[in-house]
Amino acid sequence: MTTEFDYDLFVIGAGSGGVRAARMAASKGKKVAVAEERYLGGTCVNVGCVPKKLFVYASQFPELFHASKGFGWSADETPTMDWAVLRDNKTTEIERLNGIYNNMINNSGADLFDGRATVTGPHQIEVNGKGYSAKVILVATGGWPYIPEFPGSDLAISSNEMFFLDELPKTAVVVGGGYIAVEFAGILNGLGVETHLVYRGANLLKSFDREMSDKVRAGMEDKGVQMHLSTQVNEIVKTDSGISVVLDNGSSLEAGLALYATGRQANTAGLGLEHSNTVVRPNGSIVVDDNFATGDPSIYALGDVIDRVQLTPVAIQEAMVLVDHLYGEGLARIDYGDIPTAVFCQPELGTVGLGEEQARAEYAEIAVYVSDFKPMLQTLGGGSDRITMKLIVDSATDRVVGCHMVGDHAAEIIQGMGIALKAGATKAHFDATVGIHPSAAEEFVTMREKAR
Repeated sequence: MTTEFDYDLFVIGAGSGGVRAARMAASKGKKVAVAEERYLGGTCVNVGCVPKKLFVYASQFPELFHASKGFGWSADETPTMDWAVLRDNKTTEIERLNGIYNNMINNSGADLFDGRATVTGPHQIEVNGKGYSAKVILVATGGWPYIPEFPGSDLAISSNEMFFLDELPKTAVVVGGGYIAVEFAGILNGLGVETHLVYRGANLLKSFDREMSDKVRAGMEDKGVQMHLSTQVNEIVKTDSGISVVLDNGSSLEAGLALYATGRQANTAGLGLEHSNTVVRPNGSIVVDDNFATGDPSIYALGDVIDRVQLTPVAIQEAMVLVDHLYGEGLARIDYGDIPTAVFCQPELGTVGLGEEQARAEYAEIAVYVSDFKPMLQTLGGGSDRITMKLIVDSATDRVVGCHMVGDHAAEIIQGMGIALKAGATKAHFDATVGIHPSAAEEFVTMREKAR
């Protein structure tokens, strides 16, 4: 540690990326501080991936109850959902994880500040009215839900509030077409809420492969989600029974809540970055170079706040690269290509590599392989779910450049496919691999006929 500064590294934000950077720096003998104003673990642990996945599990049980009958199971009573039990058990689990993050920080030797930190200069931070100096400041404050202003927008809620509802509404309107919107539409629908999804675009999940996003839409509709595409909300009006969501086609939807999932913005407002040479984009995100340095050589940023790839594992990887740059050999790099990802909608979407539209723009000629089938569970379970799998191959090299799946366990299966694509696997490698039978995953190594 230098005697010139209070800390070698001061991290603002105790999310996945900030905590990983703090712990790794501390393990290298650096004097580290972490400040967090809300909750340890950031969005993912508290109001993101973790509680959302728990809610997804909860919403899938009605279909499993239904399927069980075909396998000989019967129940004397119809199962009922107690929202308060789910909500409170979720909160207990999140509090347990908060404690784990607290212990990880303390055990690393870093100092933890409970409070809002602001930048007051290139090497200065203020927390709870007291100033500190640091050789390096790391901004890892993540993102925050954004609700645009329109008549009645104050009556809408964001994804943050969805995890703490006093009760489930009978009817809900979800506004948006991205992964948060489709995931919550599936959760609400599965929990027995009449669910309407309103989106201004003609296609959901527009950044994903079109054929696969169309499969998601069809699957959601089949499960009961009512779609209102190419439609916008004009206003939300309070009524005696709840709210009325007025649409631009002249119709209105009476509901108990309106969830706006129309985007997230970098959480940089009021952070004091104007006291440095840090460059902030109009959407609030921070401009950084390949080493995550801002326009100020003493200030760095990573994770959702830099708006590159807003995924928890990416923030963690960025943190490891940054610590190597600051205190290691400086050889580590992050490759943003072929990042596997999943949307925990219902049906589930898993994907790695290029979508068909992207591949056609990038390669002179591609081969597309598609398999669509009923999952084995449904043969006795009596459901209407289907699974769709898709491989996209660069014809010139035979390399698989895109791998996509819609259906049960898509995330679990695509994780392994991500390794294959990262390793540069060819279609011949897939063809030479023996499948696991009977499984859905084996379809990825038995596709022989080109769809186009």
